[in-house]
Amino acid sequence: MYAVLRCLLVVAAGALCAAGSDAAVLPFTGSLSLSLATLPPVTMPGSGVATVSGPGSHLATLALPASPFAATGFVLSITDPAAFPIMGVQLTAHNAAGTIMGGGGAIPLVGVAKVCLFGTCPAPPPANLSVPLGVLGAGGAVFVTGMLGLNVTAVGAPWTIGTAAVGTLTQMGFVHGPASLTSSTAAPSGVVQLVTPVYVATNIGSISFFPVFGAMTLHFVPEPGTMLLLAAGFSTLALAGRGRMRRDG
Repeated sequence: MYAVLRCLLVVAAGALCAAGSDAAVLPFTGSLSLSLATLPPVTMPGSGVATVSGPGSHLATLALPASPFAATGFVLSITDPAAFPIMGVQLTAHNAAGTIMGGGGAIPLVGVAKVCLFGTCPAPPPANLSVPLGVLGAGGAVFVTGMLGLNVTAVGAPWTIGTAAVGTLTQMGFVHGPASLTSSTAAPSGVVQLVTPVYVATNIGSISFFPVFGAMTLHFVPEPGTMLLLAAGFSTLALAGRGRMRRDG
């Protein structure tokens, strides 16, 4: 029995060490969400494979591929009279590839947010503003002028695992479980949340300013090979225990 248990521990340790090597590929599921002021968030679920690097089993860098998170023609209707003439936002976007290092980094959002004025999305109203999203998660500023002299300025910042702030409003990044910048990424069920702020200023009606926060949540899952190794080990342990009970009986 003890020999089987030692064998199981060796198998598990070997699987976890392999997943936490200096350069490892780590599957994940998660979501990328955008919160515009007090409106319900726009959420893009997704999954993919991240490349993580050490030293050892610690997460120093996290590289994401392009487009595990994407939305096409997502419409967020706005019915609050105080927001008039903004009556909706139509979003088409996906994330670009990027790397998080030392707790932060640039992963731009590629695409456009179409601000629908004086009419609901997606039908073209008399005036629209198409705002490029590249500053979100990357930094920099974009200025857009539309019909009737209406304009939008958006100022973004890179992603962070710390605190994102727009004025006095804040959103927190976090780490749970074994996936963080200071602990092993090898074990399953680690969660990392990155956040990014966007300051948006307009001359549209009474809306002179509103905050946008992005949140990217990654839940790391074990590779199928690791799960098979662990399942085989536990099955062996259960069979050995059953055989010992029969002998003792």
